Order: sequence, then structure tokens, then C-alpha cells
Amino acid sequence: MNTADLGLPVAVPSTALFTDHYELTMLQAALRAGTADRRSVFEVFTRRLPEGRRYGVVGGTGRVLDAVENFRFGENELGFLRDQQVVDGPTLDWLADFRFRGDIRGYPEGEVYFPGSPILRVEGSFAEAVLLETVILSILNHDSAVAAAASRMSVAAGSRPLMEMGARRTHELAAVAASRAAYVGGFSSTSELAAGFRYGIPTIGTSAHSFTLLHDSERDAFTAQVDSLGRGTTLLVDTYDVSEAVALAVEVAGPELGAVRIDSGDLLLMAHRVRQQLDELGAADTRIIVTSDLDEYAIASLAAAPVDAYGVGTQLVTGSGHPTCSMVYKLVARATSADPSAPLHAVAKKSLGGKTSIGGRKWAARRPDANGVPEAEVVGTGPVPPELADRQLQVDLVRGGRVVGREPLDVVRERHIAARARLPLSAMQLSRGDTVLPTQYV
Repeated sequence: MNTADLGLPVAVPSTALFTDHYELTMLQAALRAGTADRRSVFEVFTRRLPEGRRYGVVGGTGRVLDAVENFRFGENELGFLRDQQVVDGPTLDWLADFRFRGDIRGYPEGEVYFPGSPILRVEGSFAEAVLLETVILSILNHDSAVAAAASRMSVAAGSRPLMEMGARRTHELAAVAASRAAYVGGFSSTSELAAGFRYGIPTIGTSAHSFTLLHDSERDAFTAQVDSLGRGTTLLVDTYDVSEAVALAVEVAGPELGAVRIDSGDLLLMAHRVRQQLDELGAADTRIIVTSDLDEYAIASLAAAPVDAYGVGTQLVTGSGHPTCSMVYKLVARATSADPSAPLHAVAKKSLGGKTSIGGRKWAARRPDANGVPEAEVVGTGPVPPELADRQLQVDLVRGGRVVGREPLDVVRERHIAARARLPLSAMQLSRGDTVLPTQYV
């Protein structure tokens, strides 16, 4: 879901300068050399997953489509390039008319991926495809990292809901993207209003410690909040003494109190004590929400605790220790001339240090075992084996420059939950291990 789905106004600033300087100098040189119009195929993939991760999550595809659609050079962008002498006059003239008119195929957002998976394939002239490299990678690397962390936290939380609360721990624009990626990975709500406005994600929030400290007493603070937000609100109970605050919260709001939030201390111990106290006070339906620097491991450690929901911030928006997926954007095939009918030839980087790539336009499919459980990620450049024809992973996203793969965010979120559930059970382990599926090249 986005603001267009909601019928809300949306600004569409140009994304054309969300790129590296050398993309434009390559363009200029290729235009001069007469090679800029050669049909080319670029692919996005990662050579490895972050250490210990068993699967990756494709996040940000919808934002990529928006970025491609808005990758246009207006007077402001052209004026900057002219003033800074980034490129010459003929290149500026070329950029003034730029629209991506090629094709993009890739894994649908929310799908899982593995090392070597051709997550995105961009095909067009070299000139138009090379310009998209930086913005595509910046979106996919960030959003997929957050989505993967969110997915692991979702596994750890089980059926308990997760709330994203990381806006104050990252860049203000990254916060909105992180909220979206977290929703893809399994979170149910966000504290970030811009994400709610832009993507229709449910928003949550009640009060911070400052609200309690503002008032002359904790009773006054609780009374003010309940009078304003109703008995179903969530009261923060760890500003002073937790036990006294819980008793006071139930006294003020009654047994209809919606929830209490614990944001510090030994969360496992405190959750048990607070649950017992709430039950003794007749507030058996009052939920317990915990926050305080949670990650997937902390969430897993609370599995046996009487916790009803988790709020996660810093560790989520920073990818839980892995803020990027190390995805790359490599030329894998190109024509020998600008003739549209010229055949494509596979090309690949062949260098030392493990940074090689495999040439050729690729397809991908997930082969099941006898029980229907995926056993391998199969990637090939030749004909697709008949038994894998209906198991291909890539879908059309942009066709002839027109976006055809945009979809509601709830569809993406459900896709990820379903894709994760189809993986072998070992994918759900949080302990360090190898990727759950091997990648086989054919």
C-alpha cells in the first residue's frame, strides 16, 4: 500500500542524482565511443549472505520501481551537472531526454534469496541501464538488510506482534524505508507517522518517560493519559518503581487497562512479576509490552515469558548487526553493436579475491525434494529444465519502461510469510549456520 492507494497527495522528486559521479562519466565516454546504445544486461546478486544468516529477504523492490519511474533529469539536476562540469554538453542534452525504456525482471518483493540468486535483472541500452546502478543498490541493500533482520525477529517472536520503533536511531529518510522493510519482514506496526502516511502501515504510540516526568506525580501522568486516550491505552511503568507503577496504573485505569510497557531492567524477571501482579489485581486481560534494545536473540530469550508484544528499534533499523546485504550490480551480457538484432554475448568479471561473477542472462528456480520442500536454488543461463518451468522465481517488474510489477504492501508481506514457511525447518534457527539452500548453477 502507498499514498496513491490511500488517495493521498504524494511528492515525486527526481531520483536522478541518487547516483555516483562515475555513472555519468561512463555514460559520457560510452556516448563518445559509440557503445552507449549496445543492448546490455545487468544483474543484482550477492556473493554471500551475512555471516550466520540462513536466508535473505528481498526488500525494497517497490521503492526501486518508484525510483526508476522518477529517474529523470530536470532543469535543477541538469544545472547542477553543468555548473559542476560533471559531464559535457552533448551528454547533458542526452540526459535531458532520459527515460528508462528497458525491461526489469526480478524476484518479487518479500521472496527469500540465497548467494548467487539473480534478484534483479535490468536490460536495455548500456547508457540507460548503467545509470540505475547506484540507486537500485542503495535501496535493495538497505531494505533487504532490514527485512532480513525483521524476518528473524518475527521467527523469534512467533505469534506475538512486533512494533517498529527505530525512527530516532537512523537517518530521517532511512527511517521511513526501514519501517516499510520491517513490515515486509513480519512487523505489524510502526511508530513512524511518515511511514504510515506513505505506505499505509498501522501506527502506534502513547507516551514516553518525559510525559511522566512532566507531571507532579505518576498518578497525575497516568490520569492525564487515561482521560485523553481511554482505559485501553498503554501505560509506561518503569519511570520509577515498576511494582508501584503497575498498582497505580490498575487503580487509575481499572482492570480494562489495555497494556503496560516495560522499557528497562531484567525483562524476563520483570515480565513474570508484572504478570503475576496484574492477575492478582484483577487485570488479567491487560497486556505486557516490552521494549529496550531488543534483537532476535533477546526476543527468543523471552519466548517463555508472559510477554504479549515487542517494540524494536536500534537493532532492527541497523539490520541487527548487518546493515547491508553486499549486493552488487554487474554487467553479465552485452551486444557487440548498437543493432537491436545483434546477439548478446556473456561477459563477466574475472579477478582475484573472490569478486568474480558468472556471465549470461540468468533464470532462477527453486527445486523441491520428494516431499515438496525446497532443496536447492537452481540458477542457469541456458534452457529451463521442464521440471522447473513452473517454479521460476523471476517476474516482470518493468516492461518497455512501464512499471508492471507494483503491488500493495500487504501482498508483499504475506508473500514473505508464505515463502519463509516453505523453507526447511532449519531456516528458522537463529544459531549461526550455512545458508539453508545451496545454489546450483546449470
